[in-house]
Amino acid sequence: MMGTLKTEPARTRPDLLAPPVAAALGEWPADAPVDVDEVLVAPIDAELADTAAFCAAYDVGLDVSANCVVVAGKREGVVRYAACIILATTRADVNGVARRALDVRKASFAPMADAVELTGMEYGGITPIGLPAAWPILVDSRVIATPHVIIGSGVRHSKIALPGPALGALPNARVVEELARPA
Repeated sequence: MMGTLKTEPARTRPDLLAPPVAAALGEWPADAPVDVDEVLVAPIDAELADTAAFCAAYDVGLDVSANCVVVAGKREGVVRYAACIILATTRADVNGVARRALDVRKASFAPMADAVELTGMEYGGITPIGLPAAWPILVDSRVIATPHVIIGSGVRHSKIALPGPALGALPNARVVEELARPA
């Protein structure tokens, strides 16, 4: 599952995490369905952070690699944001399921500069752990059904590995059927 990644408990390696991610792991609920020590991190080459390059270089299947896409839409002049967590073998249904979840007329991928500024994370490493508290986290049901998944760590020079069901237990997370379609 983890290919050639060398993992260790993420909370012991804040140098491999964006500050909001490290903070969220520090506040991980004791009653969470997954113990914080099951959230692992591995250093990677930052030049290989993009999904296809990462999976090829570290022998990780696309079917266990999950992407976090930030989407935005306006309602009554206010921009609403959400994170969509989908497997790399799929594409987010931004203007269908995600748009309805945001309750906006039109949704699109958030501009890179906005996503980076609002999350405090690096583009290409944005992760659902440590996102702004008001954002809904929409998790495709296929992600939850995956025993272990690889996600971003908030920075491009590492990846997080954790049980897929843990993503559905994050604050503001909602498991959504058909959030994504096969790519």
